[in-house]
Amino acid sequence: MDIRAALKQGIALLRDAQVPSYTLAAELLLLHVLGRNRTWIYSHPEEQLSASDIERYSALICSRAAGEPTQHLTGKQEFWGLEFEVTSDVLIPRPETEHVIEVALDRLAVHEVRVGHPQKTDGSGLRIADIGTGSGCIAIALAKELPAAALVATDISSAALTVARRNAERHGVANRIDFLECNLLSGLSDSPLATRHSPLLDLVVSNPPYIGRREATSLMREVREHEPEVALYGGEEGYQLYPELIAQAAKHLKPSGILVLELGHNSLPAVQLLLDSSIWTSVGVTNDLAGIPRVLAAERL
Repeated sequence: MDIRAALKQGIALLRDAQVPSYTLAAELLLLHVLGRNRTWIYSHPEEQLSASDIERYSALICSRAAGEPTQHLTGKQEFWGLEFEVTSDVLIPRPETEHVIEVALDRLAVHEVRVGHPQKTDGSGLRIADIGTGSGCIAIALAKELPAAALVATDISSAALTVARRNAERHGVANRIDFLECNLLSGLSDSPLATRHSPLLDLVVSNPPYIGRREATSLMREVREHEPEVALYGGEEGYQLYPELIAQAAKHLKPSGILVLELGHNSLPAVQLLLDSSIWTSVGVTNDLAGIPRVLAAERL
């Protein structure tokens, strides 16, 4: 069987199984098996596959047709132009979460101008916390963008932190991120970040669990059956973690410190009410490409 025939067969099987983006999934799985890029496979359509490659590809197509995410089958997902290892222990990074990075960097740049520093900063002197880090994608992306910043990344899942540490090693930032197993920021005092530097933070970012359990049946099978519940569900309505998250951020941020939160598709009204005007200012909302309010940001008074 050649590449053209294998890809055609894979696409047909995934289409019949009603897999979302079935053409892309079939391509990615074939690229994974062959260790090639998309340009190569389309410029070598008559290249014959070995029996072992055909067997591997067929097995992966069957697993994807049964609902297992493509990212779990390939073990990777791109985020912020970086490749991240993903497993069933972590949430698969989504494109909309990149808005958290964009808003955080924009807010930091504005702050630097306000205090008379150059607009483009390497993050020198900044102390940043990523709450619920999962794969580590947010913390690691910020560490790459701000090479002089010090970061702490927390998660209640030790398995997720193991994946995040491997990703930090892969991208050469492990020496600047303290990974802590704790609930939200409850373990911050145990971090070297608090002992080496001021315990107060300049930036807190988070993509917390924000799906309501009552919405579980409406989720795609790939999400509902294969991604970790602890990273998906924020109580019955999806808002459960935000009150304590915002309260802890207020406690640990320095005056003018920045909070940036990802939101669920219907979270904004409930979460925005938690930003008390006696504590928070400069509240702003950023929509994603679908026009959904996706990121909420504010500054500590």
